[in-house]
Amino acid sequence: MIQALRGMKDILPPENERFVHIVETASRIAGRYGYEYVETPLLEETALFKRSVGESSDIVGKEMYQFIDKGGHDVCLRPEGTAGVVRMFIQHKLDKKGGKHRFFYHGPMFRYERPQKGRLREFHQFGCESFGEESVYEDFTIIMMIKDIFDALGIGYKILVNSLGCPECMPGYRERLVAHLHDIQDGLCDDCQRRIETNPIRVLDCKVESCQALLQNAPMLSHHLCDSCESDFSTLVRLLESHGLPYELDPKLVRGLDYYTRTAFEFVSDAIGAQSAIAGGGRYNRLVEFLGGKPTPAVGFALGIERIMELVQMPPKEREGLYLGVMEPDALPALLELAHRKRQSEKVYVEYAKKSLKAHLKAADRLGVRYCGIVGDEEWRHRAIWVKDLETKEERRVGLDAL
Repeated sequence: MIQALRGMKDILPPENERFVHIVETASRIAGRYGYEYVETPLLEETALFKRSVGESSDIVGKEMYQFIDKGGHDVCLRPEGTAGVVRMFIQHKLDKKGGKHRFFYHGPMFRYERPQKGRLREFHQFGCESFGEESVYEDFTIIMMIKDIFDALGIGYKILVNSLGCPECMPGYRERLVAHLHDIQDGLCDDCQRRIETNPIRVLDCKVESCQALLQNAPMLSHHLCDSCESDFSTLVRLLESHGLPYELDPKLVRGLDYYTRTAFEFVSDAIGAQSAIAGGGRYNRLVEFLGGKPTPAVGFALGIERIMELVQMPPKEREGLYLGVMEPDALPALLELAHRKRQSEKVYVEYAKKSLKAHLKAADRLGVRYCGIVGDEEWRHRAIWVKDLETKEERRVGLDAL
């Protein structure tokens, strides 16, 4: 028997209802913040992710579904959403139009890593990207949007925040950090030793306990910010405090992608085991320019849908729709015509087989509909239908045309 590939998962009822509820809730709230839906391809040039996510990242180095297509092009399935949206932004010359552009998206991403709870090889993200607004108030507004989404879904969280600096303060800090890392290099894991030369700030985020022990006295970027970065970060923290958001300063939060500058944040929850990220993002003011576009400030985030599915509190399920069935087979054509009319405004199920009243009612109840309509011998003679409200238990007989 052919089965789904390892790390790929089917989404079936009733889990699909939770999945759709997350997407619809997040989309509705993003729309309230002025974001518009966009769709980008699942397949992109590999170079897009190497240049944006970074050659030194685990995603590019170890996890991409990369191959040469029949035309000889080096392509891969998208491992994250931001790079494709930025490519779209540049390709359609939105960077040259100026102004502010805000987009949201959702869909599958692909990373070849070891499947585990909340982490699949094909997984789904919801994300937002804001272009053209440099103010730190936009960073805060993005965080507030995520707050609204998680509040609506009934998910508890804590927010970790950090500043990753800018081209003015990063070079001096990098020198100090690299000097410290060379002093402890022999005790670091292989990945950290490689990152010293390629992207040393990523060493701070290493999950190996022995590495973290050696990094206790490492210089932190938060102590080396320029005046502009320090001012923005202080403003962000002040806004979080004034709105009562549960936050924590995390000087080792660097995110897993190379394109972040200034604000970086994660929403974490301990309800799925060890404290785990359920959403994250930050500012990437140089990425549009780096990919060939006009310099454009940008900030965004993504949340993992599978990561939060078991945390979501579903609203009480209400009965909805209509079940139609026959005890007189000759009535079926008229019932199909009725179903077509009713489907213009509501959900309708039709059972084609002749069944007893008890069997019809049982089937209707199992489907969770509000009304069950049955045509028996007596009803068919009078061109009527017997209807029961499965919530109030009220019963009545009405004409087929009057239903």
